[in-house]
Amino acid sequence: MQTDTPLPLAGLKVLELGQLIAGPFAAKTLAEFGADVIKIEAPGSGDPLRQWRLLKDGTSVWWQVQSRNKRSVALDLKDPAAQDIVRRLADECDVLVENFRPGGLEGFGLDPALLMARNPRLIVLRISGYGQTGPYRDKPGFGVVAEAMGGLRHLTAEPGRTPVRVGVSIGDTLAGLHGVIGVLTALHERQRSGLGQVVDVALFEAVFNCMESLLPEYSAFGAVRQPAGSALPGIAPSNAYRCKDGHVLIAGNGDSIFKRLMTAIGRDDLGQDPALAGNSGRVARVDEIDAAIGAWAAPQDVADVLKVLDAAAVPAGRIYTVADIAADPHYAARGMLDAITLSDGTALAVPGIVPKLSRTPGRHLRNAPTLGQDTADVLATLRDKPAADTA
Repeated sequence: MQTDTPLPLAGLKVLELGQLIAGPFAAKTLAEFGADVIKIEAPGSGDPLRQWRLLKDGTSVWWQVQSRNKRSVALDLKDPAAQDIVRRLADECDVLVENFRPGGLEGFGLDPALLMARNPRLIVLRISGYGQTGPYRDKPGFGVVAEAMGGLRHLTAEPGRTPVRVGVSIGDTLAGLHGVIGVLTALHERQRSGLGQVVDVALFEAVFNCMESLLPEYSAFGAVRQPAGSALPGIAPSNAYRCKDGHVLIAGNGDSIFKRLMTAIGRDDLGQDPALAGNSGRVARVDEIDAAIGAWAAPQDVADVLKVLDAAAVPAGRIYTVADIAADPHYAARGMLDAITLSDGTALAVPGIVPKLSRTPGRHLRNAPTLGQDTADVLATLRDKPAADTA
């Protein structure tokens, strides 16, 4: 792998005004592929994510992932002088990322219309709970609320039980990824028009965009999909099954895969049943099929179950903890178990970078910055240039 090959987004300048998850995740993804991301943080406190979850030497280890490859500039956006600095920085940037509540950017004197009048090539990514328009635009919206409104939280439960969260801030992350898609699309369009534009991402819409057939099924049949626990409603068999020492996930829902699965568990009577040759027939008898698979798996260890299913080319897997991930050779072979050296000399494992590009893959160029670490360097470049007209 050529480590000296310029990264695909090298030369792209990004100004990040967001905090916590959605906006910074989008900027982090751009930074991993070479964008120069200048992150504006409040003096004294910085991004609250610096203090979230488990801390090492007073700083969240999550911070080392969310802010790698970025530069930190400490500015108080309530200060008119700081606002002028941000305007001047935006004059030189390709992209501005923010995830304030709608109107927040304007409240700091940084209306996108003003910034784009000064820099017509500027792309402004705005991530918010409900979007920049509509009757809910001014409501505060976090990822967990977006997951509920987007239709996801209703489905993450066992039937008849209280819905649970996915376990990570999936609504924020989905919004960040949609933001990256929007930015890259706008950059491509800018090559034709020479003009930037606003990319408006709502958290709830990012979640809703991933809800597959939820709406058309309701429209066509009045069907309201209900929680189904670990099963995949309407597609069979696909479920989690209990073993002696844990659970295994088995996806035998392809027609030929189903036959191989039934042969592997000694149930050729089901595998050769013409009524079960297609998905619709299997869905009608899913309880019978699940019971057969469950009876076969229950007296065995997960490892033994997986050995049989791997030999039969049936998609299956154990439910990983992070300890499983850290010890897995495939994660290592794919470069997904990266390591950095912290300022105190200790090593810290961090996730690798995705997606994988064959010729210009993303890279870890520098650790996450300390608060205001790059303020002097960034402002020094501005002092050499006259201030733009702020009118």
